[in-house]
Amino acid sequence: MTKKIFRFVSLALLLVITALLLLVLIPHKYNVPALSERACTRYWKLPTGSRIAYIMIPAKGIKKPFPVLFLQGGPGGPVYDRNIAQLSPLADEGFDVYLYDQVGCGFSERLGKIAEYTVKRQTRDLEEIIKIIGSQKIILIGQSWGAMFAADFVAGFPEKVEKIIFTSPGPVLPADYSLAGIIPPDSLQLREPVFTNRQGRKKVYSLRSEFVEFCAKKFGWKLASDKEMDDFATILNFEMGKSTVCDTSNAGPMQNGAGYYCMVKTAQSFGQVTDKRDKLIKCGVPVLIMKGQCDNIKWGYTSEYIKLFTNHRFVLIPNAGHVIGIEQPGIYIKTISDFLNE
Repeated sequence: MTKKIFRFVSLALLLVITALLLLVLIPHKYNVPALSERACTRYWKLPTGSRIAYIMIPAKGIKKPFPVLFLQGGPGGPVYDRNIAQLSPLADEGFDVYLYDQVGCGFSERLGKIAEYTVKRQTRDLEEIIKIIGSQKIILIGQSWGAMFAADFVAGFPEKVEKIIFTSPGPVLPADYSLAGIIPPDSLQLREPVFTNRQGRKKVYSLRSEFVEFCAKKFGWKLASDKEMDDFATILNFEMGKSTVCDTSNAGPMQNGAGYYCMVKTAQSFGQVTDKRDKLIKCGVPVLIMKGQCDNIKWGYTSEYIKLFTNHRFVLIPNAGHVIGIEQPGIYIKTISDFLNE
C-alpha cells in the first residue's frame, strides 16, 4: 500500500513539474497589430554598432538654428504615429524635427547581448546621433523615461543643448525613492489616474513571462525571442497605457513596436547611473517642465526637476494624464511652441 501511494505521489509530482515546464518553456503567441514600416523611415548606422530608425520632418519657411530631437518614453517605447502628428507643427514654425526609435525598439536593431541595453549605451547613441545631425546645439523633448534620459544627458553635455522640454518626467537618476512620499500642494489639484500600471501588469503577465523576465534580469539570458517578447510588451504597454490618461476611453488602440529586452535591461541599469545632481543644479539651460493633472508619476519626482533646474518654467496641464498629448494635444503643442519661440 505504501509503495502504491509513493508511486502515485511521484507520478502526480512529475505531472505537475511537466505542466509547469510546459507553461514556462513553450513559446507564446500574442495577437497584436502588424508592425508596418513607414515610407518616410530612414536609418542611421552609428559607430556604437546601433542601427537606428528615425523620422525627420524638415523645417518649413525660415529655418531655425537648432533642431528638435524627441526622446520617447519607456524604456523600449517606439515612436508612435501620434508623436509624429503632434510634433509636426514645430516643423511649420521652422524647426527640423527628429524622432527616433531607441536601440532595441520600433524599427531599430535589437542587440544580441541584452546586457548591452543600458542608459550608458543610449547616451553613447545619442552623442553619435547629434554628431550626425551636425547642429552645434539641439533642443530635446523628453517624455517620461525620455525626460530622465535628457536630464542625465544634459548633465554631461550642457554645451550641446539649447533648451529642454520635460513632459511628465520620471525620477532624476539615480532615483531618490523617498521623494515619492512628498505631498503635492493642494493648489495643484492633482488627481490619481483611475487605472494603475500594477493593474496592467497583473492582467498581462504569465508564468512564462515572469520566468523570462527573471532570467533576463538575473543572468542576462534571452530565454524567449525578441519577436515573442516584443509582442508581449506591446500588449503590456496597451494595458498599462490606461494609467497614462485621465479617462481610460482616451487610451487609444493597441500599437506595435515595443522593445521588451530594451525595456527590462535599460530600466535595470538605472541604479548604475552616476549621480549628476551637482552638475544639474549648475545647469543654466532653459527648461520647460510639463505635468498632466492625472500624471501617474509621483509629484515628488517632478518637484526635484523644479528644484534642480533653476532656469525653468513649470506648467500644469489640466485634464491630462501622463501622456499629455493624448487628451490635450492643442495645449501640449502650444505650450511647447510658446517656450521655443520666446
